[in-house]
Amino acid sequence: MPTYAKPFLREIALKRELIGTYDAYPFSIPAVRELDHLEFHPDVTFLIGENGAGKSTLMEAIALALGFGPQGGTKNVQLQAAGDVSELHRYLKLVRGPARPRDGYFLRAESFYNVATYMDEVGYLGDYGDKSIHARSHGEAFLATLNDKLRGDGLYLFDEPEAALSPNRQLTALATIHDLVRDNSQLIIATHSPILLAYPNAKIVLLDGSGLSEVRYEDTEHYAVTKNFLNNHQRMLRHLLD
Repeated sequence: MPTYAKPFLREIALKRELIGTYDAYPFSIPAVRELDHLEFHPDVTFLIGENGAGKSTLMEAIALALGFGPQGGTKNVQLQAAGDVSELHRYLKLVRGPARPRDGYFLRAESFYNVATYMDEVGYLGDYGDKSIHARSHGEAFLATLNDKLRGDGLYLFDEPEAALSPNRQLTALATIHDLVRDNSQLIIATHSPILLAYPNAKIVLLDGSGLSEVRYEDTEHYAVTKNFLNNHQRMLRHLLD
């Protein structure tokens, strides 16, 4: 077990002196416009917010600034983006810790299919259980990546990893996240999952119209809405459907 301390990535800061205008994307996004610096937890940091709040934009920028490709995978996978890639990564300053991770991966749900296709094409499947990723269900492929590909002692970025996972598989992913943390890993995760967000002692950062703010798990909308629905689902369904 390594003896040096995390985090591998201490914080990011926005290079405001290089920005000409905040009227254009991505600087028009409130969470980006109000970003000064964002400190990361040595174990797990979650980014949450409504669709369009800037979670994926910020995750993509962090990943690109670290040297990952826009579609995800390891740093050796440099597939061209299927769509436009924002320029935000060019305006981020990375503040790293004294140690360097020995492993790294950018898991991006929306483009994981393309990474899986590339792995099949080059025949590099040894770290994915020696089996075509496309020969599995989407959820199985995600879990194979988490369990077989990630070696620990790493810096891992996950963008909505719950997209292909059932609630039960999310619990499995939660246990895998804990195993990675115990193996000296740091994770930054954008998610909507109240299950993943329950990871103990994680830092939860809310992106919304006022910028970025740290929140408690019990104060997140994810927790409140899920709890309220499960406890009062019949009343809520009558209200919604009537």
